[in-house]
Amino acid sequence: MLFIHSQRFQWHNDDPYYDGVPMLRRFQTDYLREQGYVNLRCSWVLGCPSEIKPHTDTHRENVHAGEYFKTGFMQLFPEAEVPQEVGVSCCAQFGVTRWNVQQRPRSDYIRFRKWLAETDLPDELSGRIMEYSWHMIFGKPPVHCPTAEECYCKVFGLCGLSCPNQWSCDDRYVLPPYSNLPEGWPYIGWHGQKQDPSHGLPQA
Repeated sequence: MLFIHSQRFQWHNDDPYYDGVPMLRRFQTDYLREQGYVNLRCSWVLGCPSEIKPHTDTHRENVHAGEYFKTGFMQLFPEAEVPQEVGVSCCAQFGVTRWNVQQRPRSDYIRFRKWLAETDLPDELSGRIMEYSWHMIFGKPPVHCPTAEECYCKVFGLCGLSCPNQWSCDDRYVLPPYSNLPEGWPYIGWHGQKQDPSHGLPQA
């Protein structure tokens, strides 16, 4: 099963044009079967290596789950120890196998849903807590940040990329200047200029 956002073009997609179609076409189902859970984001931009520090995070002006994560974690995972750090590449798009889902009792999923429905936190904060919990729900450690090179190769079959560091590979993903893509994207760029997604990378 793949859990993805509804729009084809949206900034969460790990693709030079933020296009979900090539991402899905390249997805390596055999690797998912082997792993049980894989994140659909390889770039570490937002989330890795340690987005949340539940025991020490304080309030930030922008929407951030850090200061609320500890309490949320304790309610979602009442028998688990609160981790010191939590890191996973954003943005709640992932694949999971049936066998992995079934590792947890049905009562766990009922508790997760009940918490989401009844928490006093606004949706953007409760959603952010869930965003940084899915990998743990499906058996990965609190910090789950494979190198970008390994992820692109194993999750999307894009092997041999130029990856100057462990968190990014050349030209695969750049955090966009705005969360809303321009009208006419991908044929219209950020400054209203024409661009051709079949020839070259997006223009800055």
